[in-house]
Amino acid sequence: MLVSLALVVPLRWIDPPTSAFMLRDRLTGVDVNQRWIDWEELGVSLPIAVIASEDQKFPVHHGFDLTSMQDALAGGASRGASTISQQVAKNLYLWPGRNWIRKGIEAWLTLLIEATWSKRRILEIYLNIAQFGPGLYGAQAATRHYYGRSPDRITLAEAARLATVLPSPSRIDPRDQSAYVDKRAAWILEQVRGLGGPAYLGRLD
Repeated sequence: MLVSLALVVPLRWIDPPTSAFMLRDRLTGVDVNQRWIDWEELGVSLPIAVIASEDQKFPVHHGFDLTSMQDALAGGASRGASTISQQVAKNLYLWPGRNWIRKGIEAWLTLLIEATWSKRRILEIYLNIAQFGPGLYGAQAATRHYYGRSPDRITLAEAARLATVLPSPSRIDPRDQSAYVDKRAAWILEQVRGLGGPAYLGRLD
């Protein structure tokens, strides 16, 4: 418990220099491209697109979306049941996989993250460590690579296409004119409108 507290609590104020997934890539010889940027530099397009795509109840849940988990178990979920908070716990501290030991550690770390960080901080860290392509981590590296601009300069449509990458960053390029990317991006834009647009970010504490 003390070790987990020491790993989690300081990141409420200190920006993580790397993540478990980035370290894994570096150890296997992958060239990692990532540069931290603060919340104010992220703009609004990518944060709202990612919430719409990955975790629409993010401002109100306490780390777990029980309805989505039930849908996933029943085979009826339209996307994964992992919340943004769970993905932060996994990407920052753990390893890929679905075994119960890893899931148990992830659940504990998720509870600690939700108890000690603000929602805005959780999303800020997620957008700085999420993988958007092979060796490509964080919003700054991703938008520079795909669009040649910083995150606060991309359009909502571009952000929606970038959010399509998150389930499979090693296989999907947001610039591809594929049926999957087009359909998924259109769905994300529809969800953004349903949430009320970037104003929804005002619900983050």
